[in-house]
Amino acid sequence: MTVETPPTAVQQYFAAIGKMDADSWISCFAEDGTSYEPGAPTPLQGHAALGRFIRGVLDLFQTIELTADHVFITGNRTAVKFTGRGRGKTGREVVVEGIDVFEINENGKIHTMWGYWNPAAMMKQLQG
Repeated sequence: MTVETPPTAVQQYFAAIGKMDADSWISCFAEDGTSYEPGAPTPLQGHAALGRFIRGVLDLFQTIELTADHVFITGNRTAVKFTGRGRGKTGREVVVEGIDVFEINENGKIHTMWGYWNPAAMMKQLQG
């Protein structure tokens, strides 16, 4: 079995969450990049909308880390099955699993990201 290395933007995406660095996370995306998040009522498009989203998520945590468990690459798309672990500002431990699918543009930035995870389950863990 071979282990595929995710594109640089995808590696930066996961690293930025672990550093709780919203600006670094946003910079992974193209200026007009779009994220389809299960907790968002509409797609998040552009750096301003992406920034509001990630800052809202990071504000819930003392620490958080996403681990890429499995990576699958086909052309300019990368799917990552991940596990997230963190400690909320409530002091509660959180574990979340999901799959993110990334489409990378010709400049090496994330053009579109589709997130598959359960925000309601994460919030329930944070609140106890």
